[in-house]
Amino acid sequence: MTKIDLVTGILGAGKTTFLLRYGRYLLQKGERIAILVNDFGAVNVDTLLLSELKCDRCEIETICGCGDPNAYRRRYRTKLIALGMQHFDRVLIEPSGIFDMDEFFDALYESPLDKWYEIGSVLTILDAEMDDKRSDQMEFLLGSEAASAGRLVLSKLSSVQDEPLPALTERILGYVNRALAYIQCDRRFTEKDLLVKDWDALTDADFAALETAGYRGSSYVKLFSPQTIRSSVHYFMHLHFPEAQIAEIVRGAMDDPACGKLYRIKGSLPSDDGGWRKINVTREKTEISPVANGQAVLIAIGDDLDLERLDAHFRAENTDPEYVSI
Repeated sequence: MTKIDLVTGILGAGKTTFLLRYGRYLLQKGERIAILVNDFGAVNVDTLLLSELKCDRCEIETICGCGDPNAYRRRYRTKLIALGMQHFDRVLIEPSGIFDMDEFFDALYESPLDKWYEIGSVLTILDAEMDDKRSDQMEFLLGSEAASAGRLVLSKLSSVQDEPLPALTERILGYVNRALAYIQCDRRFTEKDLLVKDWDALTDADFAALETAGYRGSSYVKLFSPQTIRSSVHYFMHLHFPEAQIAEIVRGAMDDPACGKLYRIKGSLPSDDGGWRKINVTREKTEISPVANGQAVLIAIGDDLDLERLDAHFRAENTDPEYVSI
């Protein structure tokens, strides 16, 4: 049977970055894999970011947005059937940050998928920069997407180097366990459930442990559905600002209440010297730093976002005629 892994995490947690590393590990082992990017967005930037893995032993498939939930479920099941017939060693699913966990488990109980697939691991990516200022909807997403995890994996550890590891671990576990209590789930995570390690230092042994982490059956109260959650993500592509104005432009959107309740604007933009700058802006801080490679894209994450208002901030100073917002 084909092993199938689910990599969850709320909006902006780092799922795609993790999958790049996990996928490389599996390919280096000689496995034949497929990655199913399962997103409600109209265009999936994550698929572009994962494209470097594509080869004769790695297939990447996408389910794009659909206004009808039933049609969306049919597309999801059809993709799983198509992949199941090809008998990959492992299928990795990256869902949207807004995801109903029942979609994953229910589909695998149905024929013929129940004969082709065996659940491998459910892994939940947690952002080390995560704070406690979350809406009820985001709290639900955090709890529901972690409840069945065989292992929690901390992302962006290098961004919180000043925080002692014991304090960081206690803080993150506290946030997750609070979210579990909010959705009336009896499960609680402890330090042994959380992988706290810089991803550049992950070894084959670390990935092997994640590969066999399994999952847990957990019940909770489903307070929201993907159709009722107001949290969303918008993409802004083909951007080119004068480098000296990047911070002002992105900060201006973040601080504009008419844009909605923004949690983060992230991405990368070209710099004046021909290189790239990594962008990470939250309500608390603005980080712009050199990065080796990039793609001219900004991703806005938040609740009740106003695409037209965000678009106005970015379009005003953009000099790339191919600019698009989604």
